[in-house]
Amino acid sequence: MITDPSEAVDCLELAAMSVMMHGEQRAVTEAFITALNKLPDNHSPQYYEYGYRLASLAARRIMEEIMSSTAWPVYSPFAKEHFGKGKAEGEAIAVLKILKARGISVPQDTHDRIIRCTDLDQIEEWIDRAATATTLDEVFAANTA
Repeated sequence: MITDPSEAVDCLELAAMSVMMHGEQRAVTEAFITALNKLPDNHSPQYYEYGYRLASLAARRIMEEIMSSTAWPVYSPFAKEHFGKGKAEGEAIAVLKILKARGISVPQDTHDRIIRCTDLDQIEEWIDRAATATTLDEVFAANTA
């Protein structure tokens, strides 16, 4: 059981395993999360996701509570629900910027449709199409969103 963040930093793999075995004990999960905060930003989400996948439901709830204020790009179901919305908004804005840069006028109802979309896969498809489109019809062709 790893409850010391310094020890967790030294061996994050074992700290993640500790979360798997003892994560329902808040000190274990807190040590793991504290250790993640000491990592370069590009490594923290990967270890978080690894620990999350290994964790029991009780440990996941603790992790979710602790991580609810993070800006990390994590991909657990919790993260997708809580952080994906912000990413979708940013990507939707990118669609609108691309369309504007390409000189394609966007009516208000279409603007609203793009902004309201929370499906990242759909928005990424729109981005790809917007990059080469000459009309809005080309962006939304074969689209069911």
